[in-house]
Amino acid sequence: MSERTEKYYDMAISLSKFYGGKIQVIPKVPVRSLDDFSIWYTPGVAGVSNTIAKDPDKSFELTSRWNTIAIITNGTRVLGLGNIGPEAALPVMEGKAMIFKYLGGVDAFPLVVRAKTKEEVADVAERVSPAFGGINLEDIAQPDCFYLLDRLRETLDIPVWHDDQLGTAAATLAGLVNALKVVGKKLSDVKIVMFGAGAANIAGARLIMAAGGDPKKIILIDSKGALYSEREDMDKLQLVHPWKYELALKTNGEKVAGGLDEAIVGADVLIAASTPGPGVVKKEQVKKMAKDAIVFAEANPVPEIWPWEAKEAGARIVATGRSDFPNQINNSLVFPAVFRGTLDVRAKKILDEMVITAALELAKFAEERGLSEEYIIPTMEEWEVYPRVATAVGLKAIEMGLARIKLSKDEIYDRAYKMIRLSRDTLATLVKNNLISPVPAE
Repeated sequence: MSERTEKYYDMAISLSKFYGGKIQVIPKVPVRSLDDFSIWYTPGVAGVSNTIAKDPDKSFELTSRWNTIAIITNGTRVLGLGNIGPEAALPVMEGKAMIFKYLGGVDAFPLVVRAKTKEEVADVAERVSPAFGGINLEDIAQPDCFYLLDRLRETLDIPVWHDDQLGTAAATLAGLVNALKVVGKKLSDVKIVMFGAGAANIAGARLIMAAGGDPKKIILIDSKGALYSEREDMDKLQLVHPWKYELALKTNGEKVAGGLDEAIVGADVLIAASTPGPGVVKKEQVKKMAKDAIVFAEANPVPEIWPWEAKEAGARIVATGRSDFPNQINNSLVFPAVFRGTLDVRAKKILDEMVITAALELAKFAEERGLSEEYIIPTMEEWEVYPRVATAVGLKAIEMGLARIKLSKDEIYDRAYKMIRLSRDTLATLVKNNLISPVPAE
């Protein structure tokens, strides 16, 4: 662990103890006197309950459900820490909830659950769904995470998202679309090597193909090497990991066997989402890529190869998952806006078409600001991108017939902008008036 990372660890522990966690619940209605409890609680609240009992969709109008989601995890694959259990996952889910509120104006509740099987996690999500307008699955080991997203997309009538799949994949697609514009290549023409066949790259491959990438020119590599239709463990994959099996059938048209050394020869793009580096991807391997190569090294906290090493080896554009390097591929650019847009139109689903729409709007925003080798995707500080992406996603949900309410483009944008602006202004006001204590001096 680097000295810098250790410093952040120490600060996070100290400040988490000082503040007692990162989120809280405060009332959103005035309490002028005790008489108001007769409105907000009994007996008045019974009138609201009776109305919802007759029409459950009224819960989106008469309760906070319209803007509330659950962040559900069993703690089986938390960040780069592995299976650390639900209690240890709670700080991460609190952080996620904070980002949801600050960048998307979304009220998110962390639900860490003691569930050992995917069926138990699904059961929890289905049982708590009446309280929420959406479900964000988080930090759940594969292949269970694929099962859960597929099942809950089918069984629930509220948006379901798995950020480790869809958030990272959407940010990757946005960055890739713009990187290809910078180097003057087409998505349908390029050879793409995806190193690591976990949640991010499996969903990423699916989105890239849906966006126009040629499946035959995509090679996925897992711990046993390149995936292809004649690999010796295909029968086993079909049983235990059908999502990876399906990609093995569709991709790698030349049936390249072996590992990264073999697959990367002549590749235009490398998308590494594997294990923290450095040294996981080597300069010698990048040197084997085509001219104007694009390298995304997305592992955190340390990318598979340092950006300057990839550049020295010939890469023209390099992106990582870190904010201290150019071109951060960050799912935080995606999930707050996607939920903002889906909640504002009360969407029933988040389908891949909506995720691609989010990615393309993210890419368009950066293009309007001016693309370069060191700017292919917006940063989290460009908060104006969030209502833009929310609007695009909301409109797509309406177009696909998945929205409970239909709003115009301006109405969705205005609502998203105001919600996000209000969230940021509220926090700033609380801090300014010392209702949130200043960070203590070291």
